[in-house]
Amino acid sequence: MANNTEAVARESEVTVNKKDFYALEETPPIGKRFLLGLQHMLAMFVGVITPPMLIAGAAGLGPSETSFMVSMTLIMSGIVTFVQCKRFGPVGAGLLGVTGTSFTFVPMAMAAANAGGIPLVLGMAMATAPVEILISRFIKQIKVLFPPLVTGTVVTLIGLTLIETGMQDFAGGAGAENFGSMENLLLGSFVLTVIIICSRFGKGLIKLGAIAIGLGAGYLISIPLGLINFEPVFTEGWLTAPQPLYFGLDFDFAHLLPWIIAFIVTSIESIGDLTAIAETSGEPVDGELHRDRLSRGLLAEGIGSMISAIFNVMPNTTFSQNIGVIQITKVGSKAVGYIVALLLLMLGLFPKFGAIISVMPAPVLGGATLALFGMIASAGINIVTKNGFSDRTAFIFSISLSVGLGITFFPEIAESFPAAIEVLFSSGVAAGAILAVILNLIVPEE
Repeated sequence: MANNTEAVARESEVTVNKKDFYALEETPPIGKRFLLGLQHMLAMFVGVITPPMLIAGAAGLGPSETSFMVSMTLIMSGIVTFVQCKRFGPVGAGLLGVTGTSFTFVPMAMAAANAGGIPLVLGMAMATAPVEILISRFIKQIKVLFPPLVTGTVVTLIGLTLIETGMQDFAGGAGAENFGSMENLLLGSFVLTVIIICSRFGKGLIKLGAIAIGLGAGYLISIPLGLINFEPVFTEGWLTAPQPLYFGLDFDFAHLLPWIIAFIVTSIESIGDLTAIAETSGEPVDGELHRDRLSRGLLAEGIGSMISAIFNVMPNTTFSQNIGVIQITKVGSKAVGYIVALLLLMLGLFPKFGAIISVMPAPVLGGATLALFGMIASAGINIVTKNGFSDRTAFIFSISLSVGLGITFFPEIAESFPAAIEVLFSSGVAAGAILAVILNLIVPEE
């Protein structure tokens, strides 16, 4: 009866705000759906193709094999995203969760690539993916470790740590010769201004499509300014056919522990991400329904990562970048996730179209992601403060945030730790999450 009452209340609230908000089970018109899906895809495109490019470089792959690996990454990202949104039995959270390869796996994947090439990377990923599957089966037992105070802290850390990447792109991107130039800053500011105007003063499609419009405007203005090199578009192929076990699989016990820890870390991050997605979509972030969604979401990621290894792709996890899109657009409809999945699948199968997006200037992307990442942080703060902000809450939140951000700013601090612990504490989000869990257990209630 209580669940029915909550559902009716939620439905009535959605009806009142229908023009501004699409709930989880509502379906926006096809035009809005496509525009919203495009925004989600653009928000995470660079994030999903960068890890395979880094690992391919470490393994010494040539341009054609690197392109193949990137295309397969996009294809598997689309498939796992569809499963995560649609839900098939006990697999998939049933939320607007977009998945892709997490940067959490890059350090251990680089080590494996240097030692044994891509086969060792994929073999280790497949061998350790069951760790996340196992965690998903015990969500009810471990959920006591992740109340809103802890998950909100994790979400806030995710948003704040991503801001560094957004600002880096805003200024021109890592390694840019003209990093911080007035040209880059003006271009990023132009995109950010367009997004602000469309989001706060626009209506209908203009408001919902604020991010895509800002990115499109920045892209178009970059062409006459000579900031886009279209050569990769011309040289890229038209079609990529999936080939299971193209690189093969390998295994080495020496790399086992870092990969296990990486899956534990990414599971903690995914609990925070899925909680933030539920929060921004107007869904409950506590109780049996939420625990069930977390369990199914982690199971989808674990199984998806195992299958991804067969198809030459690193592990898939729920992306943090897309939470900001939900927060800005006020659309949590999982039907939008189906469009994102389709777009990712098409970009993977037809890499020439993906190349058009990949040549987008970094300041254009930075102008959009800077806004998105800030919204993720605000969603985390909202989760933490939802039931009030007591002295105890403030203490745990501030200490965890300080340590997490401190390690993010100075990751070399972890270099003095043993190798296994170094992997765990090289992630500011993981370090802050672990500290929040410990403090929440030992600091007495007021």
